[in-house]
Amino acid sequence: MQNPQNPLFGWTVNQWLAAYQSGEMTPGGLLALLAAYPESDNAWIARVSPPQLEAQLVELASRLEAVSGDISKLPLYGVPFAIKDNIDAADWLTTAACPEFAYAASADATVVAHLRAAGAILMGKTNLDQFATGLVGTRSPYGAVPNSFNPDYVSGGSSSGSASVVARGLVAFSLGTDTAGSGRVPAGFNNIVGLKPTKGRLSNTGLVPACRTVDCISIFALTVEDAETVAGIAQGFDATDAYSRRNPSTAPVGFSKAFKLAVPATLEFFGDAQNQAVYEQALLKLSDMGAEISRIDFTPFKALAEQLYYGSWVAERTVALESMLESNPDAINPVVRGIVENGLGYSACDAYKAEYLRATLNRQINDALAGYDALVVPTSATIRTLAEMEAEPVLYNSQFGFYTNFTNLADLSALALPAGMRADGLPAGITLIAPAWHDTALASFGKRWQAHVQLPLGATGRPCPATANAAIQSQGCVRVAVVGAHLTGMPLNFQLTSRDAVFVEQTLTAGDYRLYALPGTVPPKPGLAKADSGQSIIVELWDIPLARFGEFVAEIPAPLGIGNLKLVDGRSVKGFICEPWALAEALDITPFGGWRAYIASLKKA
Repeated sequence: MQNPQNPLFGWTVNQWLAAYQSGEMTPGGLLALLAAYPESDNAWIARVSPPQLEAQLVELASRLEAVSGDISKLPLYGVPFAIKDNIDAADWLTTAACPEFAYAASADATVVAHLRAAGAILMGKTNLDQFATGLVGTRSPYGAVPNSFNPDYVSGGSSSGSASVVARGLVAFSLGTDTAGSGRVPAGFNNIVGLKPTKGRLSNTGLVPACRTVDCISIFALTVEDAETVAGIAQGFDATDAYSRRNPSTAPVGFSKAFKLAVPATLEFFGDAQNQAVYEQALLKLSDMGAEISRIDFTPFKALAEQLYYGSWVAERTVALESMLESNPDAINPVVRGIVENGLGYSACDAYKAEYLRATLNRQINDALAGYDALVVPTSATIRTLAEMEAEPVLYNSQFGFYTNFTNLADLSALALPAGMRADGLPAGITLIAPAWHDTALASFGKRWQAHVQLPLGATGRPCPATANAAIQSQGCVRVAVVGAHLTGMPLNFQLTSRDAVFVEQTLTAGDYRLYALPGTVPPKPGLAKADSGQSIIVELWDIPLARFGEFVAEIPAPLGIGNLKLVDGRSVKGFICEPWALAEALDITPFGGWRAYIASLKKA
């Protein structure tokens, strides 16, 4: 592990923002950051020039002026980032690691435009396995990107450069892409976070395609909190991308209170005992955090993974490179060319048969994951040296994809997390995988995991910072305070859990509420009302997926309803309230301080 060579290396998004807010740093300091970059570094294909950076700083000043100087309205104000060089940035060349393919982009990719609008500053474009074909980081005319911990080993790919510059702290975050695991394997090999979003959550407009039906722009960061922040800014439906999707807001935003994790019943590490040891230790840590871990049949996952490169799906890569194969095939890396030319041997009938198989395996996979909060797998079964990869470029690449290749074909979301250090000093990771649109739930638990394991950030040696308050409400849900029959263990709690609501915390109302037992209600229910004199009442907070909130409210009978409830710490949330007319004959049970204590008193009587 290396120590930061510059005091600006290794800052998280929050640390950059805090430095700007306090006046410790101004955006002009990014010129010093650029000057501190190593002169020779093949993680970059192109770095921002001082004039390009100055132009961005002028634009940033204009953005700040437009919001009356309020930095908080630019959530990535002055934060340095990088993008994989198969993603467009206006007036930069896009090469996809093939100089003969290069073109000058006329506009930012949609996600880059979102990030720049939020104040982020582009520091450069990064190296990759050519045309994003590979999980190794070695298939580039710009050179193989070395592992950030040991340069004898691979960095992982295809998003090799994007992972490397984050791991070494040169930028706060970067964009990669993920078709077969390219947004996860490099994260595992470099001790950083790799967020592989649900397909269509982030627009692919401005991305050089590898496999258009399964490509995802992904995010690398030092912390889950940063990755989640960036994803929230970069996301959004884009009508210019035929595969863009709107979030239905039906998925849970966190793991269940008694969370359940699945792991493969049969594990494969290709003889790598060190990766196996880190994974087994990670499972013990998950158990310590309260996880119930069950083993499931991995057969359909493995079968679907094999389809991506050993079936007609590879013809999607052939289509993406069709013009290059016809006009300049010698410009394509020999290994990449060998892979994509395989697609020429399949027929349309083969493609339909492959789609039928994909759909069948997809159903089996999603059925297997039902009832679990996530599947936990090694990010990669093994890691290899650059020399080993040169000797076996296809076989070892396939080994890296053993736990990744199925994910996008099965329409799953994934989050790669640092898990620990091997005996030889290299990092290894785990990946949480869940159904589509469970991104927020994965990130919520990922923050807990990172706080639990407390690994240094990337290869910087910097300690893992404290995470933000876990009680902060996630996007895509409604936070509801329940006070009676919907409490955990009470008769109507199923109306929350059956809608994938997630328990957040037990807390108190403000001190001016009174609680009543309503007569004739089945099951017994309380009424909560604001009063001139009262006390704090115990409530539970639950996050309900936004699209399920209406169903929940529709089941609430008179005289109860949902209104705004003030909590003891000043927060305002939606919560159960009672119409005043129903309280005249109700029993005032305020002195009990909560519904549970009142119910317990009835059982003693």
